[in-house]
Amino acid sequence: MNIPENLKYTKDHEWVSIDSDIATIGITDFAQNELGDIVFVEIETEGETLDMEEVFGSVEAVKTVSDLFMPLSGEIIAFNENLEANPELVNSDPYNDGWMIKIKISNTEEINNLLDSNAYHLLIK
Repeated sequence: MNIPENLKYTKDHEWVSIDSDIATIGITDFAQNELGDIVFVEIETEGETLDMEEVFGSVEAVKTVSDLFMPLSGEIIAFNENLEANPELVNSDPYNDGWMIKIKISNTEEINNLLDSNAYHLLIK
């Protein structure tokens, strides 16, 4: 299982890459593996400001639909439009080409609530 050490994680299996006050968010390798073949990613919250743990979208796999939760409070400033035509990027490259949204973080204190790679690894063992 691929768990990059430079990222932060949530108990809901999202990963977070932080660059100053911008966070890039996607689902983890573990999550995409559990979901199976992803056929659709729905994000209708671009431009909205959401609180931590609010639903920002959903991911649909062959057998299930899962909500996506905000790991941090902030404004959704970008959606990975490549996922509209190629949702399978979440399966093949969850940490790079399969990213889902970028947000402008509104409360950097919340970063302290995220898991590091070791804590996430223990969560999914």
